[in-house]
Amino acid sequence: MDIYTIIFLALAVFIFLRLRSVLGQRTGNERPPFDRTARNALGGAPDKNVVTMPGKVIDQAPLAPTAEPTPPSDRWKGLTEPGTPLAQGLDAIVDKDSTFDPRHFISGARGAYEMIVLAFANGDRRALRDLLSSEVYESFDAAIKDREKNEQKTETRFVSIDKAELVGAELRDRTAQLTIRFVSQMISATRDKAGSIVDGRADTVADITDIWTFARDITSRDPNWKLVGTGSAN
Repeated sequence: MDIYTIIFLALAVFIFLRLRSVLGQRTGNERPPFDRTARNALGGAPDKNVVTMPGKVIDQAPLAPTAEPTPPSDRWKGLTEPGTPLAQGLDAIVDKDSTFDPRHFISGARGAYEMIVLAFANGDRRALRDLLSSEVYESFDAAIKDREKNEQKTETRFVSIDKAELVGAELRDRTAQLTIRFVSQMISATRDKAGSIVDGRADTVADITDIWTFARDITSRDPNWKLVGTGSAN
């Protein structure tokens, strides 16, 4: 055995002894590794020295807390009483479309009501086509054509919409139908070619009550409702 081999063996033994003194020896009585997850799950205090690292789990939006179920007596509070045909109709619609909110619908219906009335007065067929069912559109279009034939123009101005009240709700197969009673004040007059008023009054506020029905296929991705029926209590 040459001198170099002896030197390498001596170095190997020295390194082995140093590592053993640093790492120690296993005796079989060592504690298991500390599990912070298990400790927290068992109710132990969280380790304040643990730093959460960024990652996909941290970036994920937290889940919304589970909402308490609304008691049947409060579900349609302010809209109708429990057990009424209106409440039963709303229940049927919500059971098939959990995103439906009648209060949000009423707010949108107020805007649609004013838009449709003004579009009809101005003969705006393009606006009406997007808001009406084909049957109602044909009826409105016939009235507009009649005005055009007689060279008449209608002037309408809203003063206020005093009430938009949900009075009917029904689910027919896949189609939800909601009926609203609108109570409004408006000024409306129709003039002939010479400018003379042939219908209504241009200086008088009239109280108007309209009962309109809107419908929507709840299985459709299109969220828009269309006017499918009109009536008046005046």
